[in-house]
Amino acid sequence: MLRKTEWQHCLQVFEEMFPDAHCELVHQNPFELLIATLLSAQATDVHVNKVTAELFQKYRTPEDYIRVSLEELENDIRSIGLYRNKAKNIRALCEMLITEYNGILPEDRDELTKFPGVGRKTANVVVSNAFGIPALAVDTHVERVSKRLGMCRWKDNVTQVEEKLMRWTPREEWTNTHHRMIFFGRYHCKAQNPNCPECPLLDLCREGKKRMRAK
Repeated sequence: MLRKTEWQHCLQVFEEMFPDAHCELVHQNPFELLIATLLSAQATDVHVNKVTAELFQKYRTPEDYIRVSLEELENDIRSIGLYRNKAKNIRALCEMLITEYNGILPEDRDELTKFPGVGRKTANVVVSNAFGIPALAVDTHVERVSKRLGMCRWKDNVTQVEEKLMRWTPREEWTNTHHRMIFFGRYHCKAQNPNCPECPLLDLCREGKKRMRAK
């Protein structure tokens, strides 16, 4: 397992490798980011952006989503995985937003998780990127990198990973660290064929050392 001082070194490397890491989901406002993040579950940001390029032209407000039939909304997001369940959640979310929040998206993470289809990760993405509130969302890339490096145990659940990352990472760096770890996992430490031979963290990485020995 990594020591805290080693984790600080990892944070420096993430920043050096991906100083411009950012949210790659295209959006113009907090509401669009919420919809895009909800759609991104088990889908790539690239594909979500292709869908939302047209979706956000047609649907600009919560009222727009509930004005059409469920079948029409399903058809508009059909190319995205789990589209039926996501369409149902989007409509329910919009109805709740209108009736209980006067159409104004709350800036509180716990409030956001009350919406259908919005889990802790999605809420963290929204509050950190749309409202500038420090948060460390744990997606598949962040979880994979944390466990490969030995920052967390393989058996840790997503909440345990998030809590450990927040304890060992300065609060003001939570959001940037989230983006940098995603870029590190998406473009360098990939799920398949991670670039271990050229990794500047190989000397600290338990998974990388194991893979290199296997070669």
